[in-house]
Amino acid sequence: MKQSEFIAKVMPFKDKVFRLAKRLLVSTEEAEDATQELYYKLWKNKEKVSEYKSVEAFAMTMTKNYCLDRLKSKQAGNLRLVHDNYEENNVGLSKRLDDEDSVNKIHEMIKCLPEQQRIIVQLRDVEQYEFEEIGKILNMQPTAIRVALSRARKTLREGLVKFHNYGVS
Repeated sequence: MKQSEFIAKVMPFKDKVFRLAKRLLVSTEEAEDATQELYYKLWKNKEKVSEYKSVEAFAMTMTKNYCLDRLKSKQAGNLRLVHDNYEENNVGLSKRLDDEDSVNKIHEMIKCLPEQQRIIVQLRDVEQYEFEEIGKILNMQPTAIRVALSRARKTLREGLVKFHNYGVS
């Protein structure tokens, strides 16, 4: 496979790879390293990459596995799960502060979800993947993904309602 063909196949989803890595690893630097490592591995195995039906699903699976391995490693003692992908302009200060509090609370609640649910929420709700694509990445049936996503959303919804009703959780 030529370099130009390889670039055309793998570059369109580079941002998705980075966002998943950032979701799992928190640190922008760690996510950049993970993205670079993934692209290096893809380049090294570029002949095999062309055999995959969905290079994007393969790359996302590699990213997930690399990040989870990184989190489990001894070097990852200082890493935690977070997501800072929310920004809105031209909104009143009070509304912006309320929204920021809600987003921060959701981030905290996402950290408390089981690992599989955290990844599914990231892939479905943030990255907008279809259930079939998530199934390929996580090696799960779409029905199981829907159930896990439903449970995660229910947990998040209940926690957010509690937060708004009581002001504190």
